[in-house]
Amino acid sequence: MNRKHAAGRWLASPLALFMLLFFVVPTLLLFVYSFWRAHTFQLEVDLTLTNYLKALTTAIFYSVTWTGLKIGFITATISTAVSYPVAYYLVFRTRGNIVLYLVLVSWFMSYLVRVFAWRTILGSNGIVNSGLQALGLIDEPLSFLLFSPFAVVVTLVHILLPFTLLLLVSALRDVKVEYLEAARDLGAGLGATFFRVLLPLTLNGVIGAFMFTFVLAAGDYVTPQLVGGRQGITTGVLVANQFKLTGNWPYGASMAFLLLALFLFVYFLVIQLTKVARLAPGSRFHDAA
Repeated sequence: MNRKHAAGRWLASPLALFMLLFFVVPTLLLFVYSFWRAHTFQLEVDLTLTNYLKALTTAIFYSVTWTGLKIGFITATISTAVSYPVAYYLVFRTRGNIVLYLVLVSWFMSYLVRVFAWRTILGSNGIVNSGLQALGLIDEPLSFLLFSPFAVVVTLVHILLPFTLLLLVSALRDVKVEYLEAARDLGAGLGATFFRVLLPLTLNGVIGAFMFTFVLAAGDYVTPQLVGGRQGITTGVLVANQFKLTGNWPYGASMAFLLLALFLFVYFLVIQLTKVARLAPGSRFHDAA
C-alpha cells in the first residue's frame, strides 16, 4: 500500500510542481503587490490598504463589476440550461458523438476569429440587421445588437458553451441508467425523475459547469473590449488597463483579488441555495409523508 502511495506521489509531483511554480507563486506575488504602491510602472515597496480602499470607494469599480456579474450570470445560466438536455441526449439517448463533435468543432477556430465573426454578424451591415431590413421588419439597423452587453453575452455563450457541455457530459456519465429506470418503475414522471433523481445526482457537475462558465464570462476582458462598447465594460477590462496602460500594478492586483473574493462569495451563495432547495448531495429528496 505504501508503494502505491509513493508511486502516486511521484506521478503527481510534476503537475504539483508546475502548479506551484506557475500558479501559486505568481498568485502570492500578485497578492503581495496589491499592498504596494506604484508610480508610472515603478513599484514602491510599502504595506498599505490604500489600493483596496480606493477600489471600494470608486463608483466605476462597482459599476463595471455589476455589469460583469450580470453578464457572467446570464451567460452561465443560458450555457448550462442549453447544455444539460444536449448532454442528456449524448449520454442516454445516442451512442454516437456526432452532436458533440459539431459543438466542439468551434474550437478549431481562434478565439479572436469567433469574436470578430459575431462582430460582423451583429453589426449595422451584418446578417441580422440586413436580413430584418430585407424582410421589412425594421427601417434602420438595431443599435443594441452590437457594442452592448447583449453582444457580449451572445459571443461568450458561443465561446463557452463547449466547456459547459463537456463538464455536464462528464457529470451525467457517472449516473447509472438503472437509477432512472427504477424511478420510472416506481411511478415517477419526467419532472419527478429529473428533480428528485437526476438533478441531485449531477448537482456537483451542474454547479461546477455553472461556476466555471460564470467566472470565465464575468472576468473576461477581450470580448467586452471588442463587442461590448461602453456599456459592456467589465472588471477584467478595468484590471487589464491598470497593468498595461497606467502601470499601477498594485491597484490592478487589489481589484483582481476583490473580484476573486466576490467569486468565492457567489460560489458560497450557490451552495447555500442548493441546500435550502434540498438539492444538495446527502439531503433527503422526498417528503416525510
